Amino acid sequence: MRYKRILLKLSGEALMGEKQYGIDPKRLAEYAEEIKKVADQGIQVAIVIGGGNIFRGVAGAATGMDRVQGDHMGMLATVINGLALQSALEMLEVQTRLQSAIAINEVAEPFIRRRAIRHLEKGRVVIFGGGTGNPYFTTDSAAVLRAIEIEADVILKGTRVDGIYTSDPEKDENATKFDTITFADVLNKGLKVMDTTAFTLSQENELPIVVFDMNKKGNLLKIISGETIGTTVNI
Repeated sequence: MRYKRILLKLSGEALMGEKQYGIDPKRLAEYAEEIKKVADQGIQVAIVIGGGNIFRGVAGAATGMDRVQGDHMGMLATVINGLALQSALEMLEVQTRLQSAIAINEVAEPFIRRRAIRHLEKGRVVIFGGGTGNPYFTTDSAAVLRAIEIEADVILKGTRVDGIYTSDPEKDENATKFDTITFADVLNKGLKVMDTTAFTLSQENELPIVVFDMNKKGNLLKIISGETIGTTVNI
């Protein structure tokens, strides 16, 4: 296997499936199956999920809501998604732990780095909720931060497109895909992979990012197995 410990980043919108908002149980079950296949290979799996399917702080601020309040609501949305994924995984008999960056002791452990690493070493899937615990930071930033803290080998960013393109492939039929690209080239070409804070943090810590289509069955395991899937961003 190419990687021993991974951080999987999923967007909240990905959990909507065919719905307009909320969580699609079918999509949730599909993701749980894909994650189980990887965990069954002995790979240590940590996950960060966004909350955009429920609430976005930026969207709330745009309508006049206090930004900090809005971001706190978004953090809670990520915990809801984390609980949903935890339930789906445990239905498949995958041991999981949900850790939150904000204190919700009745439903999630507090984030403690050493405890998270110990869970991973014991073969448990660890889901990180609550973002970084701070407003004004995205779940992309939370994903990179947690990946660095747990010493993950790679960040796997699951999206609905199969990699990074020269332009938006959903709008430009002439867009071409990169199999590999450097951090510097992403910045020079103005390509959107993650928000700038998250991307820069990943670059500074030489943490590779793989952008791939999470909705295609088997892709996650193929990446772990060493196949060239999606686009790899590296130094």
